[in-house]
Formats: sequence, C-alpha cells, structure tokens
Amino acid sequence: MTISRLQPLLRLGLTGEDERRKHVHMQQLPIKVLQIGEGNFLRGFADWMLQESIASGKYHGSVVLTPPTPRGAAKLKQIEQQEGLYTLVVQGLQDGQKVEKRQMISVFRDYVDPYTEWERFLQLAELESLDVVISNTTEAGLVYTPIDYVPGEPMTNFPARLTVLLQRRFAHFNGDPKRGLMILPCELIENNGDVLREYVLRYGREFGFGEEFCSWVEQSQLFLNNLVDRIVTGMPGDEEYARLTGSWGYEDSFLTTAEPYHLWAIQGDPSLDRRLPLAQAGLNVQWVPDLKPFRQRKVHILNGAHTLMMPAGLLQGKSTVREVMEDSELGEWVRQTVDLEIIPALPILPEELKRYAAETFERFANPYLEHRLQDIAMNSISKFQSRLLPVLKAYTEKFDQLPEQLVYGLAALLRLYQVQETEQQDGTKIFTTQLPNGSTMNIRDHSGQLGLLAGHWAGWQQHDESSCRQVIHDILADTGIWNEDLTAIAGLSEAVASKWIQMEVNPT
Repeated sequence: MTISRLQPLLRLGLTGEDERRKHVHMQQLPIKVLQIGEGNFLRGFADWMLQESIASGKYHGSVVLTPPTPRGAAKLKQIEQQEGLYTLVVQGLQDGQKVEKRQMISVFRDYVDPYTEWERFLQLAELESLDVVISNTTEAGLVYTPIDYVPGEPMTNFPARLTVLLQRRFAHFNGDPKRGLMILPCELIENNGDVLREYVLRYGREFGFGEEFCSWVEQSQLFLNNLVDRIVTGMPGDEEYARLTGSWGYEDSFLTTAEPYHLWAIQGDPSLDRRLPLAQAGLNVQWVPDLKPFRQRKVHILNGAHTLMMPAGLLQGKSTVREVMEDSELGEWVRQTVDLEIIPALPILPEELKRYAAETFERFANPYLEHRLQDIAMNSISKFQSRLLPVLKAYTEKFDQLPEQLVYGLAALLRLYQVQETEQQDGTKIFTTQLPNGSTMNIRDHSGQLGLLAGHWAGWQQHDESSCRQVIHDILADTGIWNEDLTAIAGLSEAVASKWIQMEVNPT
C-alpha cells in the first residue's frame, strides 16, 4: 500500500476533540504494558482491547512499544511520527448485518528499539508501574537457539531478550516477589506461556544469572498460556484505502482493518481480570482452566484452513482468502478438507467442531476484509508444523491412511517454497519463488530453513520425475527444516511427490 500524501499524515491535531482528550489522558497514564511486536494483529486485537478497557475507566495504564526484530525499527519510527495514533476500522457481519466502525487507537506512550537502544530497553524493567508483557513474534519468534550472553549487547532472540530484561528487574528490585509480571505470549504455539517460561529459565541458567533468579522467575512471574482469535488484515487495498480515508482529512500509514469477532482465552483464575480488566470492559475475554479445546478448534480449523489454502491459492492466481473461498473448486476443497480430514482427526465432539467451522467459513466470507494470502504466507514452515502436521499425523494414525487433501496442501507448500537464494547489494539475502503465471514472489520465512530448501532445489533436474521425487524425499527428511524426519511417516514422501508432479504437469 502506497500512501498518497494528498492529505497530511495522521497526527493529534487532525483528530476530533473527543479523540484528542482521550489521547492526552492516555499519555498521562503510567506505562503498565510492554508490547513486543508492532504488527497488524496486536494493533487490531490487544491494543484495541486496552483502548476499550481504558475508555471504560476499568484500566489505568499505557503501552511502551518495541519491535520483535531489527526490521521493525522503521515501523517504530513511522508510528512515532504519527504520535502513536492509528485508525482501526472494524468491518464485517454481525448478527447477519453489515457493520463498519471507525475508531482511533492511542494507547502507545513510548517507543524503544532494543537493537539500537539496548540500555534504554533494559531500563524499562526498572519501572515500578510495569505489570504486563504482551508479545506476538509469530511462531518463528518463540524459539530457543544457543546464544552467548555478552553484557551490553542486544539480544535478537525474543526469549533471551526477555530473560535479560527480567534479570534487570530482579536485580533492581532485589528479587521482590511483588514485582513479578503477567506475561502473555500471543504466538500460536501450544502452551505458549509454559514454553516461554521454559526458555527463559534455560537462558537464565546458561547466562549464569543464578538459581535465585530462576526461582524468582518460577514463583513470581505469571507466564499464562493463552489463545487469540480475530482476523486482522491490516492495511486495506488501494481502492478500499481511498474509500475509507477520503473524508477523514488525513493519511494513516498504520490504518488497520479487522473483523467484529474476537476471542481471547487465557488459562488463569478469573480473579486476574482485576489486574487486566478486559472482561470487565465487556470484551470476549475468557479466563479458563483449560485452553486445549479452544486451541485445537482455532489452530487446526481457522488457522489451519489459512495455512492450507495459502499456497494452493497463490499458485492458482488468487490474492485473498475470500477469493479462494468464492472459487468453486478451491473453496470446496478447503471445506471438504476441514470436514473430512481435520475434524475427524480432532478429539472434540464433531458437532461442536462443525458449528465452529461454519462460523469460520462465514468469517472468511466477510465482504469487507481483504485478507491477503501473501500476508498469511509469512513463516509458513513453522505454521504448517503447528497447524496441520499434527492433524496429518493424527488422521494417519487413527485411520491407517494418509489424508489425501492435507498431503496435497503440503505438496502445494513445497511447490511455493521452490526457492532460489539471491544476495542483494547490501549483503542481505532474499529468497524468491516463481509462480505459474511467471511472476516472482519473495518468500518470508526463517532464513536458515529457506537456505536449506534452496540447497535442495538447486539439485533438481527439471522435467525429471525421478529427480523430483529424490529432492522431495530429501526435503521431508531434513530435520533442519522440520525438526524431525517426515519420511518416517509411511508413504508420505511418495504421496507428496506424486501430488507435486501432478501440480507441475497441470498447475491450474
């Protein structure tokens, strides 16, 4: 999306009197939330919820924003230029009726780039008011990798960075148990809070922070498993952007669009809503004893359908989720895969899952949202691992046969990830793939995994089926890509290769 600049960039002076008053009020609130991630989802989900809670008088805190990777520094500067303001437009079907609501979000009070302002980032740990950490670094960000700790040098790995931040807080407050934080990792990983705690403790010991620090982490920090559910598509396309902003009197580099539906399920005691009063503000936030049913239906049906349709849709020239679902063949393929392969593999009452699937497909049909497949495509290897691979395994074990349509989805992903590595003038590496229509697409994923894929595909001899089957076998066997050998699943390599060859011969 290219901002035309026919109108001035959004700033406080361009807002209405009520919005200015709210923004001034929020800028006076103490910083209570550290947000790691400046992307579309958190802006259209957690930040909107905080805005609602503050506006209702239930919450009295603001947000300090930090990017999850060094690439986020540019966005940080852009949103700071907008004085922390951005517009959220909620559009969709609610009770069968079209709704469209515009809202100004102004919860950000400060901005810190930990990669160039490391000490300033660590000083956030010394804030007495700091109480909550919210993150969304995608599934590829919540990982453990061996790292050497060098005091004064920034950590690019998210769990390692959080570990050092907590150690600063532990030291500054002399291990005061009352200075523990509520930590909500929104990455779509099962038991995300438990996983993050495990990594923090592991780094704490490896970095030599001591058992007293680790005990403080275990006893005083609330790492809460949670699940988030809302389709947030971010910046709309050119025509929709022009329609929305034409009468506003300003341009907005961070205009965000989202559906009305939202759910935040958090595994914790309902009394915690007094600390983070989102349910009290009337939001669909549920504090529950067990997240498993919420997670299984959401990750494997809604997110799983996104990951399933993305490569097949892009390979067939589709741009958005709605275009896929409106296509008679592709849309039916997605519905049948969910109905016949995903739902039967899940240990939840089929009637409940079918009802959720119907709601999901209605959300996919939202006439307002342009949920771009290329946005969904980011980090698709880890997404397939968490969203569809467990279903493929469960189906195979339960029915003693491979799920044919999920196999096709994996073959489509490997076809899309037929990448080539290119080094740019500044020395950075990019990975590209060629689509059947002849256009080139950048693939955004873990560079190490993409490098391995590029190496495998470099040995492929075009139009040679035997070579293709060998390359696909080697890719599926590569534990550096999948963290396991997928050829151990009986018949999978041959089945994926057959589907891949079928696509190559008849790509549309």
